[in-house]
Amino acid sequence: MSATSLRVLVLCPHYAPDVAPTGEVMTSIATELAARGHQLHVVTSLPWYEHHAIEPGWDGQLVRREVTDYGLITRVHPFPTDKRNIPARALAFAGFTLLAAVAGSLPSRRWGRPDVVLAMSPPLSLGPAGWAVARRWRVPFVFNIQDVFPDVAVEVGALTNSQVIAAAAWLERWTYRRSDAVTVLSDDLADNVRAKIELGLAGSAAARQRAKVHVIPNFVDTDRIRPAPRENGYRAEFGLEGKRVVMYAGNVGFSQSLDLMIDAAIAMAHEPDVVFVINGGGSARPDLERRAVGLPNVVFVGMQPKQRLPEVLAAADIHVVPLKRGLARSSVPSKLYSILAAGRPILASVDPGTEVVRTVERAGAGLAVPPEDPEAFTKALRRLLEAPEEARAMGEAGRRFVEGWASPSAVAEAYEGLICRLRRH
Repeated sequence: MSATSLRVLVLCPHYAPDVAPTGEVMTSIATELAARGHQLHVVTSLPWYEHHAIEPGWDGQLVRREVTDYGLITRVHPFPTDKRNIPARALAFAGFTLLAAVAGSLPSRRWGRPDVVLAMSPPLSLGPAGWAVARRWRVPFVFNIQDVFPDVAVEVGALTNSQVIAAAAWLERWTYRRSDAVTVLSDDLADNVRAKIELGLAGSAAARQRAKVHVIPNFVDTDRIRPAPRENGYRAEFGLEGKRVVMYAGNVGFSQSLDLMIDAAIAMAHEPDVVFVINGGGSARPDLERRAVGLPNVVFVGMQPKQRLPEVLAAADIHVVPLKRGLARSSVPSKLYSILAAGRPILASVDPGTEVVRTVERAGAGLAVPPEDPEAFTKALRRLLEAPEEARAMGEAGRRFVEGWASPSAVAEAYEGLICRLRRH
């Protein structure tokens, strides 16, 4: 426990019991900070991620407030909309951001004055909101970057209007420069952000801005996620018993090049014991399902409850981490470390020389191929399937590697140290 108790005001798009990956990240950080004796006021959305609609039991109110052992949780309406409708989604983000900023700015007898404001992106709009709330309380502002925006949206084609892209890039740089600290998940993301934050600056001004950027990785709970038998209840439920399972588990969005799974399934249709499982939901799933019609070796499974994650990960023989070209320099999938913890080999289809590739190769935990290359992907997959002992050894090596990775408590300690340094200055 820390000797100095902090009051941390958090603005984030998702929080438990919402099942979004970023929500799980922030929930774990908050839980660990609370365990270290700190108080938190979490301003977030009502749960809505899984079905893009407010979960039953949470609707009917614009704002809900909960008192917890470690402070408060204020949940505001996220105005959920179709991910593919970019204008509507932008308006929804604006509405959510405004409510979150107001909720974070209002005084509370139970809470008091914060010592720091921590805001998470995406959405990028929470950056200016976090800055405004920090200015209202006259405290430091820490901006946590999970995915670099607008880079990801541009790469997947979600943003194409040059004026909108320019405006988003300007807002991104504006927010970085007004933050007291910017935290990112990897050296790749740090290089990306530093190049933007110092653009047009020179000498000491550029050095000051670069010094704001800190690498604090996400983490994996290696006690909760451990190597386990492949044959389990998940396999039994979805007819996978006795199969060699190639799995993608996560958000089925436009950032992931999951067409590679369908291409490989077509190429390996004559191998009935190999099954390709796409576990999750998202905007790209309907198109994938249409492509997979008539393929008996492709199985789609809906998003599973959070507590079932260790079982889902254990059910696969090989896990796939696919990102479209250009995205691995702006995003680090949190699922990477969970797969390592589960002791399963990884086939990564991502940009060469990026954090994902370095991690897989440094750990000896699998194979990496260039993004969006069906031939290279299928060839590497065949290698893993045809050498099960080698694949098993890769999974074991990944587990050994990730056991030395950042734990939830270590990540919370890193944030605690950063906040304390900011307060002293």
